[in-house]
Formats: sequence, structure tokens, C-alpha cells
Amino acid sequence: MTAIVTALRNGATPVPVRRVEVRPDAWPRPLDGLTIAVISDLHVAPGTSPAYVRDLVDRTNALNPDIIALCGDLVDGPVTALADAVRPLGDLRARLGTFAVTGNHEFFSDAPGWVAFLRQLGIDVLENDRRTIGAGDATFDVAGVPDYMAGRFGNDFAPRLADALVGRDDSHPVILLAHQPRQFDEAAALNVTLQVSGHTHGGQIWPFTILVRLVDHRVAGLYRQGRSLLYVSRGIRYWGPPMRLGAPHELSFLTLRTP
Repeated sequence: MTAIVTALRNGATPVPVRRVEVRPDAWPRPLDGLTIAVISDLHVAPGTSPAYVRDLVDRTNALNPDIIALCGDLVDGPVTALADAVRPLGDLRARLGTFAVTGNHEFFSDAPGWVAFLRQLGIDVLENDRRTIGAGDATFDVAGVPDYMAGRFGNDFAPRLADALVGRDDSHPVILLAHQPRQFDEAAALNVTLQVSGHTHGGQIWPFTILVRLVDHRVAGLYRQGRSLLYVSRGIRYWGPPMRLGAPHELSFLTLRTP
């Protein structure tokens, strides 16, 4: 009973900011200190207050990030039911842009409708696409792919990372937004500098954390494969019971540093 009460209390607490320094190989000195605020697994559902989302937006903007990354599973329902609660995300502000990718829950809830709605809010949704940012030695790419399982909803939705990267100048680093950490194996094979993901909730509730590790062995924090790095956020909220135990939620704030 004590564990249940603790888990419920943890699920209801305001999401803390988790500050992490990331040191990719050969990160350009002119980009030293670049910051990314990561919002993943927000899971807006019927009953989620717009005020909750508004507070998250205000807290994120207060961090003054260079980039805001929305890494999927923002919603649990259709646009017709949740538009008012999600609309405050349109007020997110970052110096170099706010970018998003779809998670598996968007595909349970009309992903094309959500992509269109987020774009109406001014959020740049990346679907097997990338953006080149900066100039000279301070140039980098932000790429994004749909969820790992999106191809089940039709081949047009399938993630195609190679397409997103084709034609890029590989002398510049690339940051990839991909909802599931299992997408990292392909990213590392294609020399992505840093992938940012969510999906796992860090396991959300112990001892289910053990089961999550069997499916996604990269469940939270930083991982390296070759010259590529992966950061997995434990996410903003929860799925299923409003509980967290042994896997605290987080508003991730990454600072990229020159080694």
C-alpha cells in the first residue's frame, strides 16, 4: 500500500527539469552550449487541463532553449476531443525552432490529423525530413522520422531515416528526433551524432521496469554506440495508471558540449 501511495504521489507532482550535459564526438566549438528542451510522452487525454499544458509551456520557455524537441506520444485521443488542451503548445518558443515527430500513440489517434494540427500551431513536424540550421562552422541538421511502428498503418507512414539524411553535408553534425530508442541502431549505422527519444517512460512503475528493459534495453539516460549518442527521456507524464515508481518523470534539458 505504501508503494501505491508513493507511486500516485510521484505521478501527480510537477515534472522536474533534468539537466544533462551531452558531449558528442567532434561537436563543433561554435556550437558549444547549444541547448535542447525535450518534451516527450505528454499523453494529453480527455480530462487533461489546458492549464496543465500551459504551465508546461511556460516552464519550458523559461529555460530559453535553442531548440525544443517534441518526441512523440503527445496525445491519447483525436484532434476533435483534445485540440483545446493541446493548443497551448503553439506558444512554445525556442531560438532556433520547435520540432516534433510522431509517436505510436499519435497513430492510435489519427496521426495525419495531429500532424496537420501541430503544423497549424507553428510546430515543424518532421516526417522523414530534416532542416539545416546555422551557417559556416555553426551549421547542423535536425532530422525526424515517424514512429518505429508507423509502417503498420500504411507504407506512406513508415520511418525512412536514410531518406531524411540523403543529400546532407556529413561534415556537419545531425540531431535526430525519433520516438522509440530502438530506432537508434539504424541511426548509429548512419552516423547520426545524437538521437533524442522517449517512449519508455523509464519503465514508469517498478517492477514493470524490468519488463520494459526486455523490450527496450535503452530505457533512460545517455547511451553510446560507436560515435553516435542516444538520449532517452523518461517523459513528462504517464500512460495507464497515473503512477511513477522508481522512474521519475522529467522535462529534459540537454546542453551539448565540445569534448
